[in-house]
Amino acid sequence: MKTEQLIALNVAILTVSDSRNEETDTSGKLLVELLTDAGHVIAGKVICPDNIYQVRACVSRWIADDAIQAVIVNGGTGITGRDGTPEAIAPLLDKQIEGFGELFRMISFEQVKTSSIQSRALAGVANGTLIFCVPGSPNACRTAWDGILKDQLDSNNKPCNLVQLIPRLRER
Repeated sequence: MKTEQLIALNVAILTVSDSRNEETDTSGKLLVELLTDAGHVIAGKVICPDNIYQVRACVSRWIADDAIQAVIVNGGTGITGRDGTPEAIAPLLDKQIEGFGELFRMISFEQVKTSSIQSRALAGVANGTLIFCVPGSPNACRTAWDGILKDQLDSNNKPCNLVQLIPRLRER
């Protein structure tokens, strides 16, 4: 079976944290590694405090940039303290990918059991840009990558993938 050449996506990564910096951002570094190993391009990487308006402003800039096809936000998806990533991102979405959070919690249940209900993982599309919000631990980022994102961001994944839905890529 012949596979086509991978369509490399330009992906921006946002770590939402009040305590991480470039040196201690293990989740952001892991996502960079996983994406580049898969053949994608890192279009930007930022660490932002857990403030819904700052998170929204950062992601809004990437949504408006036609060169960026996907954004992965890690952190701020819990239910305690200042966790506000879903509240920051949801108003920006043109369409929500309902099954993403459900599937993430199902997969993570195998690892963390009923604690998976505390994850408010979220995904959607805004201005033709795919947006994924996952918990901020390296384990959760790897779970999201291995269980969902690796296949859905692979243009060769059959029978379908999210890459084929990006309007800017269909025009190439």
